[in-house]
Amino acid sequence: MTPPEAPEDGTNQPRVKPPAASVCAHEILTVLQNRSDFLKAARAKRHGTASMMVQARKRGTDEATGIRVGFTCSKKVGNAVARNRAKRRLREAARAVLPIQGREGWDYVLIGRAEVTAARPFEALKDDLRFALRKVHGAK
Repeated sequence: MTPPEAPEDGTNQPRVKPPAASVCAHEILTVLQNRSDFLKAARAKRHGTASMMVQARKRGTDEATGIRVGFTCSKKVGNAVARNRAKRRLREAARAVLPIQGREGWDYVLIGRAEVTAARPFEALKDDLRFALRKVHGAK
């Protein structure tokens, strides 16, 4: 093991790396956990892409604030390992895209697709989410 490099400012404190990009999200996304929130999103707008289905609904003024997001994968995606891998990838894509292109006061549910969500290149996965958000919000 090599010792940490001495900093250039002359102190004896080792350098600390900044946290990963996903930890430094612009806004904190609230995760949906109640079944009723998922059911409300299922009755709202939706758009499918090659790697996921995105459901989105505008919340009422008396409900929670901020951007809320939920993730789900059915057993069609595969066993627990495959479903969890697909959801982890959807979570990272949401952390990268939703603070920028998501809208305040909306709930989003991202649904993984069998064999595609886990295998799709990550940049293409984020592009799919951006495209679905544009379609759901009515932009061309």
